[in-house]
Amino acid sequence: MTERKMNVENYWKTIIDTLHDGLLVFDTRGRFIAANTAAEKLTGYTAAELKGKDCRILNCTGCKIIATGEKEKWCTLFSKGQVRDKKCLITHKDRRTVHLMKSGTVLRDPNGEIVGVVEILTDISQIIRQQQEIKNLRQTFHLSDGYHGIMGKSPVLHNLFELIENVSQTFAPVMIQGESGTGKELVARAIHEAGPRRDCPFIKVNCAALNDNLLESELFGHVKGAFTGADRNRIGRFEASHEGSIFLDEIGDIPISTQVKLLRVLEEKKIERVGDHKTIPVDVRIITATNKNLEALVENGTFREDLFFRINVFPLNCPSLTQRKEDIPIIVQHFIRQNSQDSGKKILGVTPKAMDALTSYLWPGNVRELRNAIDYAFVLCPGGGIGIEHLPVKITSLNDCLPVDNAPIPGHSKDRESLLQILRDVSWNQSETARKLGVSRVTVWKRMKKYNIRRPK
Repeated sequence: MTERKMNVENYWKTIIDTLHDGLLVFDTRGRFIAANTAAEKLTGYTAAELKGKDCRILNCTGCKIIATGEKEKWCTLFSKGQVRDKKCLITHKDRRTVHLMKSGTVLRDPNGEIVGVVEILTDISQIIRQQQEIKNLRQTFHLSDGYHGIMGKSPVLHNLFELIENVSQTFAPVMIQGESGTGKELVARAIHEAGPRRDCPFIKVNCAALNDNLLESELFGHVKGAFTGADRNRIGRFEASHEGSIFLDEIGDIPISTQVKLLRVLEEKKIERVGDHKTIPVDVRIITATNKNLEALVENGTFREDLFFRINVFPLNCPSLTQRKEDIPIIVQHFIRQNSQDSGKKILGVTPKAMDALTSYLWPGNVRELRNAIDYAFVLCPGGGIGIEHLPVKITSLNDCLPVDNAPIPGHSKDRESLLQILRDVSWNQSETARKLGVSRVTVWKRMKKYNIRRPK
C-alpha cells in the first residue's frame, strides 16, 4: 500500500492555528494579511477585522514608524530585517493593555525582494503580574535589600518610591533635585531599572567633572582628527546609551555652548560627533540631576530656559536625611552589614548611646556622610558593637554638651586637672587634645569618662 504524500501548504492554516503564540503577517505597507487564532485572542480582533487594516491599530510600543513609504522606508523592522524577543505593549480591542514578547522577520521572494513581514507574539501578561506581586511582597515584608538599593521605610521615602514607579513606565524626562549626598544617582538608576528599558544600558555622565571640550566629546563622541589627541573615532555617551537611559548628573554645570547642542539632541533625537557633520539617530531616556536652583540660573542667564523646560517635565525631590531620621537605624545596619562582609570584622550593630548620637546629628552631608561615619567607626571598633567612642568627634560633640562634674576621683586629681586644663585650652576639641597628649582621640574620650569630665554648655 503506497503512503500518501502530505502537501504541507494545504494545511498551513490548521498548523498556525495550533500555535499557542500569536502569528501576524503584514504586507510591505504594514497592512494585515493574516492572523492565527492565538493572535485573535491576544488582540481581540478577528482575522477578518484585521485584514487590510494598518498595523498601527494595535499601538504597539515596540514599533517605530519611519515614514509612509514601502519596505525599508516603512518601519524599523523592514529596515533591520528582524527583531528578537522584544518586550512591548499593545492595545487590545477593548482598550486594555497587553504585555507581549515580540519576534519578527521580513519575508523575501526568490529574488530577495521583501514581500512582507511575519511576527510572533507571546503573551507575558501573567509573568508581568507575578513579577509585580513578588515585588509588592518584597516591599511589604522588606525581603529585598531596599528599593533598588535605596534603604528606608519612612513615609516621605515611600512617596518617592511610588513616584519612581509611576514615572518609570513613561519616557518623560525626569529631573532629580536634592542636596548633595541624598542618593540622586540611586534614584536615577531605580527609574531605569523599574522601567521597560531595564535590560538596556544605563550610562552616567558627571557634567561637573569635565571641562567644556571634554564634556562635548564625552556626550556626543568625536571623529579622528577632530582635535589634538583625537587619534581615533570614539562614540559618545548618548550613542552608548541607545535604547537605554542616560543620567546627566550636575546638569547645572553644563556650559551654554553645550546646552545648545544638548537641546538639539533632545528635540531631534539625533547627535553629531565632534568634528563630523553626519547625524546619528539615538533613542535615549533622559534623566538629569542637580543640587542647584536652575530657575535662578535661568534668571541670571547661565542656563537656557528652553532647555530647563525640556528636561524638567517630571521633577523628583530626594529628601534629606534630616527629613527621614527614622530611616537612620535601617541605613546604619545596612552599611554595617556591607562593611562586615568586606572587612571580615564581626560587628553586629551600634550601642544605644551611639545610635542616639547618630540620630541627633544634623547630617549636612546626608547619606554619604553617614556612610563615611560608619566607615570611620569600622576602623576604630575591634568588634562587637560600635560605641560612641568609635564615632567621629563632630557627631559625638553634641552628646558631650552636659554640665561639668568637678567632683574629683581620689588618687587621680593631678591627672584629671591636667587633662581638664588642656581641654579648656583647646576649647574642648578632643582631637586637638589627643594631639597634644600624643594619644588617640578614643583614649581622650576614655580618660574623660574615667575622670567623669563632661563638656560644659
